Amino acid sequence: MSKTDHRNRDFGRGLARAFAGAVIFGLPLLMTMEMWWLGFGIPSARLALLLLLFFPFLVALSWHVGFEPTFSLRDDLVDALVAYGVGFVASAVVLALLGVLTLEMSVREVVGKVSLQAVPASIGALLAQSQLGHQDEAQEPRGGVARYASDLFIMGVGALFLAFNLAPTEEMLLIALRLPPWGGALLMVVSVVVMHTFVYAVAFRGQPEDRAGGWSVLARFSITGYAIALLGSAYLLWTFGRFDGLGLAPALQVVSVLGFPAAVGAAAARLIL
Repeated sequence: MSKTDHRNRDFGRGLARAFAGAVIFGLPLLMTMEMWWLGFGIPSARLALLLLLFFPFLVALSWHVGFEPTFSLRDDLVDALVAYGVGFVASAVVLALLGVLTLEMSVREVVGKVSLQAVPASIGALLAQSQLGHQDEAQEPRGGVARYASDLFIMGVGALFLAFNLAPTEEMLLIALRLPPWGGALLMVVSVVVMHTFVYAVAFRGQPEDRAGGWSVLARFSITGYAIALLGSAYLLWTFGRFDGLGLAPALQVVSVLGFPAAVGAAAARLIL
């Protein structure tokens, strides 16, 4: 078999894993009613901004754990485009099978629903290599060592992915409104403690080694990672219109509520990816 045939075969396998990852990781949202409504009701400008900002995120994710080994920025750009394409196709197929997409719908509604669902599906497409495929040294961060920025990015991936699954739901707002005034602050403290404990205190498989002192690790990773989780949560809530009509205090409560699962996702990503 020639080198070209071997590369094409590997790419085909990677593409098949990408479709599997898109379906597996995207299925919870593909079967969520709020996402169907948001796909129709979300303002076009917010949806376009989400897709635009998300592309560099996919390029960086490909650099870390794409569905095939990449060796240049051009490869990562291509992988990000392919992941987007896989996410769109997988989302459209599943939504059509579920009867969410019909021939009577307008083009705007179909495009909105598929485009929104393609965001988490494309993450799944790129995570397919690390979670479904066999591990390859070429898939490690370039240079062979995990850098601080890479660790923070990986935590951001986990935070955004888990937050994306919950941000569209009404439960985030309902929980926030039920909390006492001090509940949000307490939840933020607990989130940092849980995040730090998951990664450094309970000796899970994949726990990173860090020779720095405990307070340094807490500040550089847990607190900084939680800040990233909060920023991502706030952006998703704004994108999905969850801040519309809310005052500052209730909005901060909602962010703290979504920040809790986002922090868990950030900690899990640091252990898994």
